[in-house]
Amino acid sequence: MNDHDLTDVVVPRGDYFGVEGSLGFATQSIRAGSFRSDQREHSEAIYLTSSFVYDSAAQAQAVFAGDEEGNVYSRYTNPSVRMLEERMAILEGGELACATSSGMAAILGACMGLLKSGDHVICSRSVFGTTFTIFSKYLDKFGVKTTFVDLVDYQQWRDAIRPETKLLFLETPSNPMSEVADIELLAEIAHSHDAFLMVDNCFCTPALQKPLALGADLVVHSATKYIDGQGRCMGGIVVGRDALVNEVHLWQRAAGATMSAFNAWIFYKGLETLSIRMDAHCRNAMELALWLDQHLAVEKVHYSGLQSHPGHELAKKQQKAFGGVLSFTVKGEREAAWQVIDSVEIMSRTANLGDTRTTITHPATTTHCRLSDEDKMKSGITENLVRVAVGLEDIEDLKADLEKGLRRLL
Repeated sequence: MNDHDLTDVVVPRGDYFGVEGSLGFATQSIRAGSFRSDQREHSEAIYLTSSFVYDSAAQAQAVFAGDEEGNVYSRYTNPSVRMLEERMAILEGGELACATSSGMAAILGACMGLLKSGDHVICSRSVFGTTFTIFSKYLDKFGVKTTFVDLVDYQQWRDAIRPETKLLFLETPSNPMSEVADIELLAEIAHSHDAFLMVDNCFCTPALQKPLALGADLVVHSATKYIDGQGRCMGGIVVGRDALVNEVHLWQRAAGATMSAFNAWIFYKGLETLSIRMDAHCRNAMELALWLDQHLAVEKVHYSGLQSHPGHELAKKQQKAFGGVLSFTVKGEREAAWQVIDSVEIMSRTANLGDTRTTITHPATTTHCRLSDEDKMKSGITENLVRVAVGLEDIEDLKADLEKGLRRLL
């Protein structure tokens, strides 16, 4: 086997349950990508092994050469991980997926596999703080330059294009301001200059939004969030065309940013409830946003489900619903925001999201704390901003939990 060609590896599928794209999303999220071993298990098995054995030296040679189906080494061929990759590729409408050790490993892996020194990236300012750091600090060390633009100022995207521009990167809805970008338009801008578009679909998941169907070339996820759904495991996913994702697989194979078989099992069991969970997250978030929007202690609510949100109509067009994450500014500064956060008794004070449990955090001092004051200001990360990732608890309990702190600001 050529050590530089992952496509030579033929992964066994066992009794494989391929699911046609014409079936419903919930059916695909439960059935797609599964296979049974000769033990005939109903729930998918976990393949907790580092390596695989062969009947003979000749068979090992054939598997390593790609002439016979088989697994080589769990760093890059593991049946549990492959089942998750198959399922996520089908749910996102992509040709191939690559599972990684975290969401940041997915973003870095896509960049390392597809970019080279001298390339140029255009990235939205409205991204997760560590994503900003990857592009502004670490890729820069290797000669990949990044221009940051306002997410919904499409002229800035056009003006930032250079002959060496290779990648446009964004997340929509954005974290934590819930800005909504026109994926189709940004795909047109990228493709007209021979660049590709990568979309972080973490906040929506394929249950609510399909960036590939809107023209994106790659989708990335922190599977740690809604794909798991209960805040248990770390993982990431890259989905897209074969030619692009194969390059990510090659980087992962060399660098070792591997998802464990156990985590993969957690994620594809989590996918079985993704559809109904996202419906419930969206309902709760919508009701909480409407309540906060009327609260006298709240200055502004950032949630695309509100008709007053500038991205409301676009979100209706390219999303099934509006997601489970919102943010709001309170009357006052940091002390007021912290007072609200410190007053909660049900919500979890943590920066993670996508959990059945509602989480609350102060973006300026947590998720986006490493941004400069100037970059925070440009991204709308003010000292009085609070982010809530709405869980699945009773909505009246969540309102009452926030009310304890909000009423102290009046």
